[in-house]
Amino acid sequence: MDKKFYLVREDVLPEAMKKVLEAKELLERKKATSIADAVQMVDVSRSVFYKYRDAVFPFHAIVKESIITLFFHLEDRSGTLSKLLSVVAAAGCNVLTIHQTIPLQGRANVTLTISTNDMNEEIEDLLTKLRHLEFVEKVEVVGSGA
Repeated sequence: MDKKFYLVREDVLPEAMKKVLEAKELLERKKATSIADAVQMVDVSRSVFYKYRDAVFPFHAIVKESIITLFFHLEDRSGTLSKLLSVVAAAGCNVLTIHQTIPLQGRANVTLTISTNDMNEEIEDLLTKLRHLEFVEKVEVVGSGA
């Protein structure tokens, strides 16, 4: 399932999401020492925090994101990693790390961490191209950071 991202005005966000953003900011600024402290300070449950923490971000945080970690489930064929890396390079991304598991039952997992500083297309377009490679069974964004 492809994940899409939307830019939404704060005044239409549900209160729970706003509180999760506040709690994340408290943690980032070290004004709360733990998740338990942060959620108590903004009056939201820990379950709501965990539900939304990886789904809602302030706009400034997304704009500065320049490192993305992608997880792939690939068919084990000769040259698949090379072809995958050439698509990533053609998008202007720089590969920072590669981790590949030993292929089992004709399948291998690959985790790539890439820099998107010089990317020449949208991340959604790159993900679509990667998903359409015949040997790619699954692509997920598993993390991002500045």
